[in-house]
Amino acid sequence: MTGLPIYQSTNLPTHLFDAGCIQFGTFTLKSGLTSPIYVDLRLLVSHPPLLREVARAMAEMACRLAFDRIAAIPYAGLPIGVALALELDRPLIYPRREVKEHGTRRAIEGAFEPGETVLLVDDLITRGDSKLEAISPLEAVGLTVRDVLVLIDREQGGAEDLARRGYRLHAVLTLTQVLDVLRESDRIASAQHDEVLAYLRAAWNVKREA
Repeated sequence: MTGLPIYQSTNLPTHLFDAGCIQFGTFTLKSGLTSPIYVDLRLLVSHPPLLREVARAMAEMACRLAFDRIAAIPYAGLPIGVALALELDRPLIYPRREVKEHGTRRAIEGAFEPGETVLLVDDLITRGDSKLEAISPLEAVGLTVRDVLVLIDREQGGAEDLARRGYRLHAVLTLTQVLDVLRESDRIASAQHDEVLAYLRAAWNVKREA
């Protein structure tokens, strides 16, 4: 290890960009916000070496945390959760997005014991809403959630949303770090870098004033 932050000691941001996981244009996010940048980590399943690289970077952060199992959020977070579970040799569970009306009617898939601590894993975070929605059924069955791990923090209030509810966010990369690496590697022009950075700052100011 070099001792540098993960985003500086690896080429992960450029690999994500080259695989089409980071796109520029005009996009509407799940949150309803309009964005000049879109992060599509669902594409990771089509790039096994890159998915492995992501899992290793996230494992480096996860090793510092105390947990019994990984809980991955479907759908984008589930392949990452599986790769991370294999990398760490840790068991995985996941909350269903829709509870089955047949069979076991489980809200949580996978084996677990009430009282265990789970590390919630997803691809990225914009705001905290979807993470809080995933935490609710986990806590309802007696599991403890303290930490949330994502690959990318879009820096639009998600960490603060979670902190207000007592949860800690850990991100391998911030969107600012991704932009900096892409500019330094000539993947994007300085004007494009500055445009997206200005958007992030404006979006954060709107969030703070809300």
